[in-house]
Amino acid sequence: MSNEPTLRPERPFFSSGPTAKFPGWSLDKLSTKSLGRSHRSSYAKGRLKYAIDLSKELLGVPEDYLVGIMPGSDTGALECAMWTMLGSRPATVAAWESFGNVWIQDAVKQLKLPNLTTLDADYGLVPDLASIPQDNDVVFTWNGTTSGAKIPNTDWLAPGREGVTINDATSAIFAMEMDWPKLDATTYSWQKVLGSEAQHGMLILSPKAVERIESYDPEWPLPKLFRIKKKGKIDRAIFEGATINTPSMLATEDYIAALEWAQSIGGRHAMFERANRNAQTVFDWIEATPYLRNMVPDPAQRTNTGVCMVFQGEWYESLSAEEQANVPKKIASTLEKMDIGYDFNGYRDAPPSLRIWCGGSVEQEDIKRLLPWIEWAYEELKAGRL
Repeated sequence: MSNEPTLRPERPFFSSGPTAKFPGWSLDKLSTKSLGRSHRSSYAKGRLKYAIDLSKELLGVPEDYLVGIMPGSDTGALECAMWTMLGSRPATVAAWESFGNVWIQDAVKQLKLPNLTTLDADYGLVPDLASIPQDNDVVFTWNGTTSGAKIPNTDWLAPGREGVTINDATSAIFAMEMDWPKLDATTYSWQKVLGSEAQHGMLILSPKAVERIESYDPEWPLPKLFRIKKKGKIDRAIFEGATINTPSMLATEDYIAALEWAQSIGGRHAMFERANRNAQTVFDWIEATPYLRNMVPDPAQRTNTGVCMVFQGEWYESLSAEEQANVPKKIASTLEKMDIGYDFNGYRDAPPSLRIWCGGSVEQEDIKRLLPWIEWAYEELKAGRL
């Protein structure tokens, strides 16, 4: 039997969403003064506005952009942008993993957009974004949460382009710098890179996005949760602490605590650095491990958050497809039962893989301690002992 590693991660949280709480998090760090209050009370509304303002400050969002809290996590925010902005001109939806393909299905089957082009690519690859016409509206995912492939840059978006850009940034924001002048609607959720609680999303709108929403009425009916304008104008109250439906003030306080932690360590750039260090630790290990390869072949397109890896080599390739699929599952489930690492099996629709979250709320030392355990579990499985 191979020797078990001696060091265990102190915080074995490697899920890609909800992600690990920030180091030192505990319930007693959350303010409870807003609990049991109406979310429309001056105090609770002030806390919601504070969450908006601190988000805007930390992310470096331009002053003339609007930031609002939306129901339904990143999904609700992104679909609100699609339902309210698309349909007035040709559109392209680009996808290279599971969630991007959901936006394609929304455009094709739900909105049934005329003049629609879809671009897709296999897991680990990014389609030819430069082929998108600049007068098209475009929906894209900055970072493929389930494939580990990100856009390497925004060179394919021309300054002052005619179409609007709708950016699903949920597993990228707070880990990668956003090119705000080229982004018209950007969305994310609290439970991703900051590791806060779920069900709330953020919608960030440029002046160009606001103009589109105010000047365009889509043909389809809008659910109440997507109605962000009144009497032909954007409802600015939503971007000042009011919400369309009732938010969880406990989740809001948890989000505020995460924002304040990020601010205390140096803001978004410190978060970028932490994610980069964490991801490089995993990249280097993959390169040094013969039976693994990064799911993303192009280093410029590799994420620094949900790093995805697939197995290779003579032993693995001798297995049946079903046996191959069980390799990452067995490794992840074994180490979960041992409380070594939680939730790092690959996404259910992705190729059989492991996915280690490397965002800024994870400590590098915990990743370093996890990796030898994966090696141990692999050798145990190969030897037939798991």
